[in-house]
Amino acid sequence: MRKLVFTLLAAMCLSPALVQADEYVVDTKGAHAFVQFRTKHLGFSWLYGQFTRFDGEFTYDEKSPEKSSVQMTVDVTSLDTNHGERDKHLRTDEFLNVGKYASATFKSTSYQPTGENTAKLTGDLTLLGVTKEVVFDVDVIGGGRDPWGGYRQGFEARTTISTADFKMQKAAGFPEVELIISIEGCKKPNTNCRVE
Repeated sequence: MRKLVFTLLAAMCLSPALVQADEYVVDTKGAHAFVQFRTKHLGFSWLYGQFTRFDGEFTYDEKSPEKSSVQMTVDVTSLDTNHGERDKHLRTDEFLNVGKYASATFKSTSYQPTGENTAKLTGDLTLLGVTKEVVFDVDVIGGGRDPWGGYRQGFEARTTISTADFKMQKAAGFPEVELIISIEGCKKPNTNCRVE
């Protein structure tokens, strides 16, 4: 009887449905992650920018990627478009209103592979106090052991959002913004990402 119980417990522990995806922390220490955006300026050129402070975690199972998930928090006050006066203006209540909404968050609800190294990542983006569902197109860049004994996994994801959806008061000049998220994660528990 004991042998039977032990066998059943072992089978349950090894069941694919019960095996959890690996957990990662986004490597912000080593600056191997970026939260960027771009929008058309008057229809003439692309204006690029980034948020320099953010953090996040994700899970990823290479054998069952549909189990993957991600959540991130971005410090919106860290906006940088390489132009101080413009950044000041974009932080006002006419645009990002960072005095009232200092952070933006994303929490995934599903991850659906679409090819060998591509997927659709769906989740809730909260910006300016408004939460909307968005879908990112994901490229799986790669994963493997690093030179310092850890294990890493990297992705790039893109989506386009409507500024009207998030109630930006003066954003008529750029109705759409493309978000570009490039992340490299260090697998837990070895999250001591090297700054190299």
